[in-house]
Parts: sequence; C-alpha cells; structure tokens
Amino acid sequence: MTVIFSKKCELALQAVLFLSIKKDKTIYTASDISKEMKVPKEFVAKMLQILTESGIVGSKKGKNGGFYLAKRPSNIKLIDIVEAIDGLAVFNNCVLGFPGCSKEEPCPVHDKWGKLRDEAYKMLSTETLEQLKEKTVKKIISL
Repeated sequence: MTVIFSKKCELALQAVLFLSIKKDKTIYTASDISKEMKVPKEFVAKMLQILTESGIVGSKKGKNGGFYLAKRPSNIKLIDIVEAIDGLAVFNNCVLGFPGCSKEEPCPVHDKWGKLRDEAYKMLSTETLEQLKEKTVKKIISL
C-alpha cells in the first residue's frame, strides 16, 4: 500500500499500464485483466468504468466487449489516472489533515511533505505510459 494513492487508484494505474503494453485498440475484458494482474474482477471493472467516463479507457459493449486504451500511451500521463480516480486533493491538502495548513501556518511536516508532494506531482505529470512501457512489460511478466 502506498502513502499517496488509494487501493482503487493503485489498481487503476496497474490496469491502464497493462492496457498500454498491449496491441493498439485490442479489447480485454475485466476478467482478462484481473486474471493477468491477479486482482479482483469487480474492482478492476469498477475502475475501468470510471476511467472510461474520464476518456482514458474506451469500452465496447456486448458479447465481444471489453476495454481498451482510448488514447495513445504517449498521450496519457500518470497524473491523468490519479486525477480520474482519487482527484488531486492529496497534492493540495495537508497530509496530516489539519485545516488551514499553509506556508503561513504550517503543520509539523508541512515543509518536508511539500517537497515530496511537489516531486511526486512533477513525476506523475511528466511520465507517460509510453515512457514506462519497457518497465511495465517486465513487471507484468513477473506477476
């Protein structure tokens, strides 16, 4: 489990990374993805539905239906997936949950967390699925 993302977001990131290494516009069912990723099908299906609404993933209904990437991997950044599932509040709110935390009235970890948060946001905003393709293939093969 991570400090920043919900379990839903982790699974959504994994599912989209999975789709990014597959042949363009190839359709995979939630069952296909859940088996390969070794995660619950219902959870994957729900995340893919949310990602479909956000335009990151496309879907085809019917007997031969399923999910595919709606955009090229080079046009999808990790932050797009995070925003669709968890939103961006973690990058704007106090990590300890103190109301009114700011530079003027910082919480005990405001300065240190701020640096980490900014670096994480920067990385997520610049990395595309295409840039992560080689490492993704190696990771998914090892599952």
